[in-house]
Parts: sequence; structure tokens; C-alpha cells
Amino acid sequence: MKQRPLRWMRLDNAAKIYPANRRRKWSNVFRLSATLQEPIDPIVLQSALDVTIHRFPSIAGRLRRGMFWYYLEEIPQAPKVQPENAHPLTRMPFDDIRKCAFRVLYYNRRIAVEFFHALTDGNGGMVFLKTLVAEYLGQKYGLQIPNDKGVLDRTQPATEAELEDSFLKTKSLVKASRREESAFRLRGTQEKDGFLTVTTGILDVEQVLMMARAYGVSLTVFMASVLMMAILKMQNQAVPKRKRQKPVKVLIPVNLRKLFPSMSLRNYVLYITPGVDPKLGEYTFEEVLQTVHHQMGVELTPKKMAAKVQTNVEAEQLLVLKLMPLFLKNIAMKMVYDAVGERNSCLTLSNLGAVSLPETMKPYVKRLDFVLGVQATRPNNLGMLSYDGKLYCNFIRNIREPTLEREFFTFLRKLGLHVKVESNQR
Repeated sequence: MKQRPLRWMRLDNAAKIYPANRRRKWSNVFRLSATLQEPIDPIVLQSALDVTIHRFPSIAGRLRRGMFWYYLEEIPQAPKVQPENAHPLTRMPFDDIRKCAFRVLYYNRRIAVEFFHALTDGNGGMVFLKTLVAEYLGQKYGLQIPNDKGVLDRTQPATEAELEDSFLKTKSLVKASRREESAFRLRGTQEKDGFLTVTTGILDVEQVLMMARAYGVSLTVFMASVLMMAILKMQNQAVPKRKRQKPVKVLIPVNLRKLFPSMSLRNYVLYITPGVDPKLGEYTFEEVLQTVHHQMGVELTPKKMAAKVQTNVEAEQLLVLKLMPLFLKNIAMKMVYDAVGERNSCLTLSNLGAVSLPETMKPYVKRLDFVLGVQATRPNNLGMLSYDGKLYCNFIRNIREPTLEREFFTFLRKLGLHVKVESNQR
């Protein structure tokens, strides 16, 4: 392969907050994995990664510190694939991020990639995982896999459209307010050694879609509403006096590629925080469904989301911020994040939606999973995707109590949905 100079690029608008808000015990990392039909060959996996990284200069990168901003620098060679010996999403030390901001792990039949969020979002990460797995299957079994459904051609260089910061192209004449009421905070007994428990609920996606359609809502609205019902019950038990209760809100990432034209493989996601206020009274499930459905209908429009993007972009382009040294920027951004970043929601629910693969790959890939890391100050998160007729709901927590998952899956079962539950709980 012809050698070319290593690329460097500014962090995209969404990515700038992640290096500033890293903590000693927390790094903003998420995980995508593919479970195959046969055990992973680590030698072939390493060879596949060696080829794949050259197609993704914005993802196969390391974080560098400049005078005024962090930036990404393409890595000259692939990191070594590692056997997975611990729980998912072990902390990624900042020294590691400065060498390579992602890692590739294997265990039995599973290939997992864990990304520092400044590199990409779940959508870009899924393209990387699909392409890596396609290259692996091609080398292992001699498959001719078409460059389709998110599998990229490894012989071609990245396009400029894939590397762009699409936030800078999303314009609005007005800015949206960031002001929101703080949400109820989930709490529990912290795991002392940083252990993360992942609990997966597996459902038949068609059954869930049929039930959501019967209520006249999307699958994401349906699952977010079930989550809110679980949290409402937990808050009723923790805070019996209704006048002291706080709103129950769920942060839902929005893939802006569905609203604005973009081929970017970098971050291009914003968030909405639908919710209900229990001070107004008791909510039935139908009331929560309709509230969330209408809130998302109002917020998920190109005009509304463009105004939110404009707010973030203008803040980044303030002259005083541009001239501020990086260490002062880090202090300022951390203060803003601590003040509002995680207080506006109880947790994140991120749904990557239905994931499809080229037909040649499908017989070899049994399962796909998406796991979010926990937040800095909120102990739970939920990542979802559907593949091959199954909906995979991956809860993660850094506390001992499985209360949220138990209430969530119990509610689904009461609705008549069958749920198979797996967990690494110790």
C-alpha cells in the first residue's frame, strides 16, 4: 500500500468536550462487538486490523495536545489486538488515549472495539466494526464481501466527506436555549474496584415493534417510556413525598445524518431529553408514551436541531475561547459540564436501530452488541440495537444494585413480551 503522510485534524464540535471532562476513574468510551459462529483467530484479526485502519484516519487516531485545542493524529500502525480478560469497558487511561484512542479485543467468538468518544459516534463506530469484520472474514474464509451496507472498500483512501466536521455545515439563524430543569438522580452502592456490570435483555424485535405500533409510537419512544416507568417507580420508593420529586428524563442521542446530508464518520450526534414531571401527578404508561411521543415529535425537526447545533458552534467560535490556553479551556469546559452536562437526565438511552450486513457476511455473524460506558456522575446507561430479528438491550452500571434493570425487564414481561436476560454480574 502506497505510503502517505499521516493526517492530523481538529476535534469535531461534539468531541471537544470529551478530553476536557476525563476523570481519573472515568473515560468516555463506548463498545461495539460482533459475535461470530466460530472462535476468533487472533493472528487473522491482527492482519485484518492492519489493513482496516488505513481506511479510517479519523478513527484510527491518537489524541494530541496543542497550545489551544486537542487534536487527532492518525496512528502510523495498528495497535495490537488484545485478549479480553476483564469486564467490558475497563477504564482507558489518558496515556493510552495519547497512543491510540481505541482498542480491539477478542474473546472466544467475539470481536469487540472500544472507542474513546472523541473519535466517533456509534454510527461511525459501527461502520468501522463492519469493515473490520468484513476484512477478517475475507482473510479467514476467502469471502468476497461487497462494499455495501456500511462495509467500506479497504483499498480506497478515506474521502473528505467522511472526515468533515458536519456540525460546521449545519446552520441556523437562531440559537436554542440550553436551560433545562435538573432530573432525578439514580444512586446506588459504588463498586469499589471499578467493576462494570453489563446486563443484556434479548427480545424478538418484531414483537416489540408490533406493540409499539399498537400504541402508535416508535420503538425508541416505547422503550424510553418503559425506562421512565421503571424510574418513576424507583423515585416513588426513594422520595415518597411527591412535591420533592424531580422530573424523570432520558437523554436520547439523535443521529443528525438522518436530518441533514452527511457522510461523516466523525461525531454527528446531538441529544434530546424527553421526560415527565411526577409533581403533576401519577402517570399511566399510556400517558408517558404520548408525552414522550409528542415531545420527540416537536424536537426532532431539522429546524430545532439546527438551532441546537448553532448554539454549540457559536460557543466554540467565541474569540475569547479561541485565544484561551488549553489548560484554561479544560477548566472552563469541565465547570460547564459539571453544572449542566449530566444533571438534565437520569441516564442515556442510545438506540443504533436496525443494523444490516451484506448477505455474504450474515451467515458468519451471529450477533451484534452496543454498550455505552457509564457517565461520570450517573451510574446507569442503556445501549440498544437490533440485528437478525433480535433486539439487544445492554444495560451497564457501576453500582451493585440491579434495581433499574429488574424494574425495566419486569415491566416488559407484564406487557406480555418475552425477555431473555444475560449478565456478567458477580
